[in-house]
Amino acid sequence: MSQRDFYEVLGVSKSASDEEIKKSYRKLAMKYHPDRNPDNKEAEEKFKEIQKAYDILSTPDKKAAYDQYGHAGVDPNMGGGGFGGGFGGGGGFNGDFGDIFSQMFGGAGSGGGRSRQPDYSGADLRYDLRITLEEAAHGVKKQITFATHDECDVCHGTGAKAGSTPTTCHTCHGSGSVHIRQAIFQVQQTCPTCQGAGVEIKDPCIKCKGHGKVRTSRTLDVNIPAGVDTGSRIRLSGEGEAGTHGASSGDLYVFIEVAEHKIFERDGIDLHCEVPIGFTTAALGGEVEVPTIDGRVKLKIPPETQYGRKMRIKGKGIKSLRSSSVGDLYCHILVETPVNLTERQQELLEEFETISTGQERSQTPRQKSFMDKLRDLFD
Repeated sequence: MSQRDFYEVLGVSKSASDEEIKKSYRKLAMKYHPDRNPDNKEAEEKFKEIQKAYDILSTPDKKAAYDQYGHAGVDPNMGGGGFGGGFGGGGGFNGDFGDIFSQMFGGAGSGGGRSRQPDYSGADLRYDLRITLEEAAHGVKKQITFATHDECDVCHGTGAKAGSTPTTCHTCHGSGSVHIRQAIFQVQQTCPTCQGAGVEIKDPCIKCKGHGKVRTSRTLDVNIPAGVDTGSRIRLSGEGEAGTHGASSGDLYVFIEVAEHKIFERDGIDLHCEVPIGFTTAALGGEVEVPTIDGRVKLKIPPETQYGRKMRIKGKGIKSLRSSSVGDLYCHILVETPVNLTERQQELLEEFETISTGQERSQTPRQKSFMDKLRDLFD
């Protein structure tokens, strides 16, 4: 019986690219798949033919032999065994198209495929830790307590009662998976008896009920490095939940939140704060005490300091988390108007206003600039 040309079967030209061949195969395989065409022998035969054509055209050495010698290059019964073959006697398809289909569509392979064992590693855990700005700036050691699942101290994680051991699962024979036939396919699934463990526990541990883990709380010391900020994450390897059946434990991730400060605002590694001063100090200059993250320092105020001036104190910010750099402290000067004046203070201010009247506007440059703008606007 003559065979159809494989390119014709897939509906592509001989010059088609690998991607075009693959795309056409996917479309046809979905159309004629037995699951979509139950009890349809014609669709089943077409599906086999499509699988056979794709197996040849998707394999470089088989495709090369087919392009040069035709069907004889890939059929051992026609003298082409040295070119790859892959088919049994009489030209019947003997390849594992279940595996080919699983590679294309992400399904489970047939019995000849490699078993995919479940991952028994312990779960990762998250702990949110709130610290002060001072602790973030200098680094600190914190003790934390959190809930987790630890290995059972009675059965040591086996899940079996003391004096007994788990036995090989009678359903999957220790592989953790079983193969179920669906139509012409074999589908690999997790073993329903042992849930993928490969073992059965006939006499479970009294404490953990066969789980191998128990709910508990754990206390750890965590070293917080200087320079952390909100969103920083510290990983503690192996401090998460215990694994199952001897698998490794997960990790614990400590997420940092730095609380707002009463005085300072943080901008990366720099700090900002407001420093109120009296108008006399602003006019004549002087020295004021200002806070830093390390304590109090003296800040020299130059004469004629204006409201809103920003003054830098070098090296009084936050240490960088990833380098030796240290930020600065920026003091924002607020010139404060006095309140609750005494009679004598009012007299002195009135006298000051009197002797200031008619003086050059150079003593009040901002006021002069403002008045000039008004004049330009309305005059």
